[in-house]
Amino acid sequence: MSSFDDLFRQENEQPTPRNDRPFDKEAWAQKKQEQREQVYTMIDETAVAVSQDGAKFQGYLDVQSRFDRYSVSNALLILAQKPNATRIADFDTWKEQGAYIRKKESGFYILEPGEEYQREDGTTGISYNPKKMFDITQTGNSRKRETPSYPDERTRLKALMDHAPVPIRISETLPNGVNALYQSDKREIQIRRGMDAGSIFRTLSQELAHAEMDKGDGSYTRTEHGFHAYCASYMLCKQYGVDKGGFYHFEGAPQELSALEPQDIRAELSTIREASGEISSHMNRMLNQQRQQKRQEPER
Repeated sequence: MSSFDDLFRQENEQPTPRNDRPFDKEAWAQKKQEQREQVYTMIDETAVAVSQDGAKFQGYLDVQSRFDRYSVSNALLILAQKPNATRIADFDTWKEQGAYIRKKESGFYILEPGEEYQREDGTTGISYNPKKMFDITQTGNSRKRETPSYPDERTRLKALMDHAPVPIRISETLPNGVNALYQSDKREIQIRRGMDAGSIFRTLSQELAHAEMDKGDGSYTRTEHGFHAYCASYMLCKQYGVDKGGFYHFEGAPQELSALEPQDIRAELSTIREASGEISSHMNRMLNQQRQQKRQEPER
């Protein structure tokens, strides 16, 4: 017969020590503030590094294309800490999904919105707090080796043109060497006839980015926005699996950005992200609708 006496504490056993110290709210707040300052310093330092090195700048575009819904600041933080990340979540979210964080894996930080506060001028601001994240490669998730799937070329091009901000027309009069052109005075894009799918996507996505950045308020010029459109096109190619065909080179990125302060660098990167994001949101909407329709079709 088994004994259950071991369930009861013996009189000569010492109780487990408890930490009876009260929660120190000020120390906790100080630690959070120090973390926040470290994270903001990392953002600024990475922004400067991106502005001074073409390869580093391209690495940022790669990260932002994978995390297109994340802010520029968070993309810079991922670049600095986990540049090859593909899918991230906090500890609790991974646990809810049935994945565990492997031993000795260190998390990395992004910023998440916190509480609202009143500025001295009376406007409302939002505080941001560091949040520890883990990439899927740091987990025991068996799905981490899945390869992304992309739509076929025709579907991809139809998605690119879906809800375009301006009409897109075939042109027989484009200058030599120009495959597509956004004309701000006519508010339309002209595109050359007879190109292959990759060339169409690369050139058309760039001109669509121009059209997205032209808000009609007089602030748009093709010269000033050319670099933004070029980068947005690269991000879209990365996001949707389009062969870049030697079309994109970023050795000149420092010439565009290196003289700027970190805050201004982030503003330039935000312009790129917003242009790419507008186009990808239209594309994803159409692609998702198409997937839903296929799921609803009866089997034959």
